[in-house]
Amino acid sequence: MRERRVSLVWAGFVTAALVSVVLVLRREERLSDLHIYYGAVADLRAGHPLYSYVAENGGPFTYPPFAALVLWPITLAAEPVVQVLWLLTTCAAVVAIAVPVGNTLAPGRSRRQLVVAAVALALMLSAPVQSNLRFGQVSIFVVLLALLDAMGVVPPRLRGVLVGVASAIKLTPLLFVVYFLAARRYRDAARAMATFLACAGLAAAVLPAESWTYWAGTVVQTRRIGNLASLGNQSVHGMLLRLGVDETSLPLLWVALVAVICAVALLRARQLAAQGRPGHAAVLVGCATVAASPVSWTHHQVWPVLAAMLLIGTSGVARRVAGVALLVAMTASLGVVLDAVSLRPGVQFLFENARALGVVALCLTGFGGVAVAAARTRRSGSTRRAWLRVGVAVAATVAFFAVQPLPAGADPTFKAYALDDVANPRYFFVCRSAAACASFGTAAPVTFGTRAEKTKVRVNGVVSASVSRLEYYSAPGGSPRVIPLLTAYPGTRVFSFRSATMTHGRLVAYGTDGRPISVLDDELAAAFRAGPW
Repeated sequence: MRERRVSLVWAGFVTAALVSVVLVLRREERLSDLHIYYGAVADLRAGHPLYSYVAENGGPFTYPPFAALVLWPITLAAEPVVQVLWLLTTCAAVVAIAVPVGNTLAPGRSRRQLVVAAVALALMLSAPVQSNLRFGQVSIFVVLLALLDAMGVVPPRLRGVLVGVASAIKLTPLLFVVYFLAARRYRDAARAMATFLACAGLAAAVLPAESWTYWAGTVVQTRRIGNLASLGNQSVHGMLLRLGVDETSLPLLWVALVAVICAVALLRARQLAAQGRPGHAAVLVGCATVAASPVSWTHHQVWPVLAAMLLIGTSGVARRVAGVALLVAMTASLGVVLDAVSLRPGVQFLFENARALGVVALCLTGFGGVAVAAARTRRSGSTRRAWLRVGVAVAATVAFFAVQPLPAGADPTFKAYALDDVANPRYFFVCRSAAACASFGTAAPVTFGTRAEKTKVRVNGVVSASVSRLEYYSAPGGSPRVIPLLTAYPGTRVFSFRSATMTHGRLVAYGTDGRPISVLDDELAAAFRAGPW
């Protein structure tokens, strides 16, 4: 019977993997990050600067020069062949990650095969692995190297080497060096740093100009990677940007929070390692890298999925509930799925940042704090009390976020359009010509229309001559966003912007004397409910 269940779970994994690969290959723009790797390395081989390369989608090469050396062989084959091989290797990496984690969950042989298969299937269905497949990302391989090394799977004399290699490809695993020091694995830390420096030195010898460009400036230019306030960036830094923290306070606040999160996580990881739980320790440090990095896109977030599996496999009601909640958050985009039931901006913020908040909570509690009182329960009364504690904790969390007056900067999708964008009918759909704008008249200070899309709402309209300034509040509190008034046609001023939702939006028009002459909030919400134009 057990063998049959193992076979069924593995069949589910193979089916999920094949379907995922086929769907990725059917996409018009598939494996876009792999395309960047391929194009950048091919450009480098042709004698062009590595960090001047920009793909058709605007994406640059963002990794250290050593990563280009590692990726050098992919340009020896045609890109379609590389795409198929990359997808298959990614699926193999998922299995390679599932094996040590499954062994941690089920040290006995009787359940080990079933648990390994279940972990592999959960990983394959999670958003981070699907993102690795969709974009052709290197993140899954970086996680594999760091996990095997930190768990001590590799021979003792080689421990630290894989972390050093992973760090030379992507810098975030350097936190594992600090973990080795905290856990008194001094030789492993020395080997990791020596390997990292050797890899960087090799890259400097082979690619001196690229190494100088990267280490002298490109390494700190995180905004080259994209809009860091995007919901895909589920790091502490990304969450602070979405909160609208001002640029002066942001660096100090971010450094302080990251220092606390990493310190607590590393101390707890040391304790877990001393208790004979190296898998839990390694995953906890990995989660700290997700929280601490300035940029943690979805494909970086494999570590929280592993943490969720470890929580589900432990004892205690609250731990298992926390694990299920984290796994759900890492599989579905709660901000989209639960948008209809979000009645307050704070609750929507909770949904949209559930992954970042979950990772921070995990780092601060170290696989136990949320469930300190949920030790092994055998009596029904104790189980009921554990469920009651879980319910109270969830209700308190939702209530806390429900009363938060999030600032306008909490809308990561906001963008106001400029004069160069007027010709785009997707942005300017109300006034497509001077005649169309004139048909609205100038009786009202502001005349507008809305167009709903999957993840955003666009607002486009005209203003009368009495309006001198237009401001938009996406949520209660905070500073408003100034909407540019564009003289697109003679005698007519238009505007256009996008926002995540109009439910709590407020558009304020000011007259020449600086006083509000029109406030549109109910009108925005009504237009939003009425549907797209």
